[in-house]
Amino acid sequence: MSFDYSNQVVIVTGGAKGIGRGISLAFGAAGATVVSADVDEPAGADLTAAAADLDGSVHFVAIDVSTADGCRSLVETTMDIGGRVDVVCNNVGIQPMSSYVRAHELPEEDWDRILAVNLKSAFLMAKYAIPHMQAQGGGVIINTASVQGLQSAPMVSAYAASKGGLLSLTQQLSLDYAVDNIRVLSVNPGTIDTPLVAEAAAASVRPGVTSLQDLRDSWAESHPIGRIGQPEDIARVVLFLASDDASFMTGSWVNVDGGMMAKGAWA
Repeated sequence: MSFDYSNQVVIVTGGAKGIGRGISLAFGAAGATVVSADVDEPAGADLTAAAADLDGSVHFVAIDVSTADGCRSLVETTMDIGGRVDVVCNNVGIQPMSSYVRAHELPEEDWDRILAVNLKSAFLMAKYAIPHMQAQGGGVIINTASVQGLQSAPMVSAYAASKGGLLSLTQQLSLDYAVDNIRVLSVNPGTIDTPLVAEAAAASVRPGVTSLQDLRDSWAESHPIGRIGQPEDIARVVLFLASDDASFMTGSWVNVDGGMMAKGAWA
């Protein structure tokens, strides 16, 4: 399926690595003007270099979207670059290895940081982008949630809460802004080959017992489809959801998880 996003302006948060990088490059390849926000400046430079020959353009902005000032600035910068905001992809997310503990052991500051990055940023991006979408007659917001927002795993209380909250926020925003021709949707990735997953895998290796390749193989085998996903798998679904082909979809989510939720659990 081929999409044409020429003359459309897209914001991607957490856009320099992993799923966000895949989404940024896919929209750029489809002709969009993409503003990709991330705190990782070297990854941002690599992203813009990779996008140099695309039909559209990818502009990197170093911004922390966990704050109101950051989100306001990102939307203002996007208006300066493209003059409108057609699609917002709230993709940013963190799951620090230090947060893999039970709730009573989780430092409050870790909880606050994870919720601010993963959930509050989506609220703030909606707050500052929606007025522009209203003025131009519509738009699309797509949230990168997670299968962990539907069924969780041990020791990820903050991450699971943030992703579950993101799914609830998706439904609420879709109801409030349907009258403005603004659609709001989510994707729920399963295990995707990203730096976040690589970090978790490396931390799980037990020398002499489990190798990194053993872990990757077991994760692949746990998916009914027989492999872990790639950022491009998510990006292709996001491009569809943002397109007019999905114009009757809002307030719902799509699992892009290799069949994990179909078999009843992902963990």
